[in-house]
Amino acid sequence: MSAAAAERHSRSRPDACSVVWDHAEASALGTAPIAMFWVALEQNGPWGAQAATQSRLDPHLGKTLDRMCQDAGGRFILIRRPGAHPDLRSGRPHEARTQRVYVAGGLAGRPWLLQTDLQDPSRLAGLARLQMATLGIGDIGVLQDALPELEPSPGPVLMICANSRRDVCCSVRGRPVALESAWQRPGQVWECSHTGGHRFAPTGVLLPHGQTFGRLSGSSAVAAVDAALRGEVPSDLMGATHDRGRGHLTAPGQAAESVVRQQIREPRLIALSTTAVPRPDQENSWQCRVSHIDGRHWDVVAVRALRGKDLLESCGKEPVPTWQWSVVNDSGR
Repeated sequence: MSAAAAERHSRSRPDACSVVWDHAEASALGTAPIAMFWVALEQNGPWGAQAATQSRLDPHLGKTLDRMCQDAGGRFILIRRPGAHPDLRSGRPHEARTQRVYVAGGLAGRPWLLQTDLQDPSRLAGLARLQMATLGIGDIGVLQDALPELEPSPGPVLMICANSRRDVCCSVRGRPVALESAWQRPGQVWECSHTGGHRFAPTGVLLPHGQTFGRLSGSSAVAAVDAALRGEVPSDLMGATHDRGRGHLTAPGQAAESVVRQQIREPRLIALSTTAVPRPDQENSWQCRVSHIDGRHWDVVAVRALRGKDLLESCGKEPVPTWQWSVVNDSGR
């Protein structure tokens, strides 16, 4: 294990789910949270396990935004700036502060990221009038009509899960990485609420691309942000250890694309597109085609199979049967 990995383990219990999965060298392929678009709202202070309704955000608004995004195939998350998050509630009046909002869409084509700062987050409820699913195919116009303040973000942002009430690994391992990388790249790294995959903590979602990484360190998080400015994935984050996939794809498509990306050493985030179709002759098997913008393509088979040993999927719970993906060339089936 590298020195960086050992340092990440130093504050974690040996039976923590992410530590167990690290020691098992379990693959992260095909585990990205599936979403065709993302809406992220700044909300400081503590978060509960269900952050959208268990934070300082009005729970009715949080439930509305979360349901609105889920129903249209997207994800709603809370974000906050890395660092201390005291409970700021008091009986004294305080100055209203703005809250950052990010909206990412067009993930399957040309991803885009818009942002604004709102003093009244309830204005986001107005998005419910939209056909939110159009954000997945890149329709910025309808979004800006509903919220004219939105403007293009100056660069990509990395959201690192730090939702301790959902799983302690995300706090113990995620928050130090978020703090270290945010100090080096201020304004480009945020803590975020649960996105799934705490067994791969520290985990991060790169917006606007929806590219998800696991087992991040402070240096690799910075590398992810810097590479994203060029529209790329760092070479060190390619492969089954770190690359959880691009979230607009289904799980077998994510796995297939990640494997091909590593094999051909293709860094560009939008150079590849992938389709995955279930194979009728074999259960838990998908026929996938990974296509390159230069016209090349690779036909591969993604297979989901049980690991030989049960593993913890979340801290404090019993080990369960777990699945992992393997990807082989079509000729090798």
